Amino acid sequence: MASPLQATTAPRKRSKWEDNTPQPPLKRRQIHDDVSPSCNTSSRRPVPSIFAPPRTYHPPLTSSRSVYSYERLNSIEEGSYGVVFRAREKQTGDIVALKKLKLDEEKHGFPITALREINALMSCRHDNVVGIREVVVGETLTQVFIVMDFIEHDLKTLLTLMPSPFLQSEIKTLMLQLLSAISHCHSNWILHRDLKTSNLLMNNRGTIKVADFGLARRYGDPVGVGGMTQLVVTLWYRWVSLVEDSIHVAHHPTKHRAPEILLGAKTYSTAVDMWSVGCIFAELMLKEPLFQAKAEIELLSMIFKLLGSPTNDSWPEYSTLPLAKSITLPSPQPHQFRQKFPFLTIAGIDLLSSLLTYDPERRISADEALQHPYFSETPAPKHPDMFGSFPSAAAGERRRKPFSTPPAPARAVGDKLSMDLE
Repeated sequence: MASPLQATTAPRKRSKWEDNTPQPPLKRRQIHDDVSPSCNTSSRRPVPSIFAPPRTYHPPLTSSRSVYSYERLNSIEEGSYGVVFRAREKQTGDIVALKKLKLDEEKHGFPITALREINALMSCRHDNVVGIREVVVGETLTQVFIVMDFIEHDLKTLLTLMPSPFLQSEIKTLMLQLLSAISHCHSNWILHRDLKTSNLLMNNRGTIKVADFGLARRYGDPVGVGGMTQLVVTLWYRWVSLVEDSIHVAHHPTKHRAPEILLGAKTYSTAVDMWSVGCIFAELMLKEPLFQAKAEIELLSMIFKLLGSPTNDSWPEYSTLPLAKSITLPSPQPHQFRQKFPFLTIAGIDLLSSLLTYDPERRISADEALQHPYFSETPAPKHPDMFGSFPSAAAGERRRKPFSTPPAPARAVGDKLSMDLE
């Protein structure tokens, strides 16, 4: 894939229609050192080590293509880290999504958030993760675009336009795809940290893809570290130190933030993504967000109301969190899952409560959730090809008006049936 670091070279004015014609190869005397036979051989370029692999194993990075290789069609949305456009590749005609990174106000070089997003997308190639194609550049240093596959819908917009919520069989299919993608990301040591329905894309063939890795973070790999016992490996996997940017994540506006982050935890694990998966599961059934709060305190209050107050038994580490002493807990009460989801099966309630568990150590993992009995009971998950299609707001399509049934023809005054004429 083309390297985004090519955008840091000095800008060069060029025509909009200029093609990237390859330059002729350098002359032989430009490739080798200009030394005469009489010069000391020590000044020549050293011979590569016999232990170094051939250069053909590591080809040089190619220059990024121009953004003018694509024809802009329409704007899709603007987020915290970029503006997304719908475009068409001129050579192949493929419809893609172009995400223009916000670099206008950058003072410290290429933003680390963009590098993390590109790295996460390249590391987590999966059928249910949006595919990255390349990185293209414009005419200035602030014009860098990530080229991704275009997907027709995002789940948040789709839920607001659908006349009725998804069926249970459809919810199971969507959840299995989401859990498969998150399991793949976690196995590649990537935390998404911003899972929500607006970041889940869905095409017209019933397939969802996780997108927007702007807050994603690689959290380390203990494999190959000598002398690590099984206990140390387990602790490394379960608890990840992300102190340097935990404040930024905690204050990022979202209704799917895990309670440990809301209470100021400085270390957290893959369980933060699983809490978000539980919120998405509930939103698919309710057709609206589970926690509709505007501030962190209000969100915590709604969590306490649904799950009941945390106790030393349900969350042993609660009292050690930085903001725990400033929160007044309500009186203990049982959870309200059955009242909130009266039509969900016992297995469904168990999966939801396992995802929305206070203690991150007890919260279910993505691999465990994929094997939950909820997905094997009736109704069975619907095949993605059986999903209905909807007009794409991202493609500028409008919802068609339903056809009205024409009224039956009225009999004229004075007309008689044929049987009346007999």
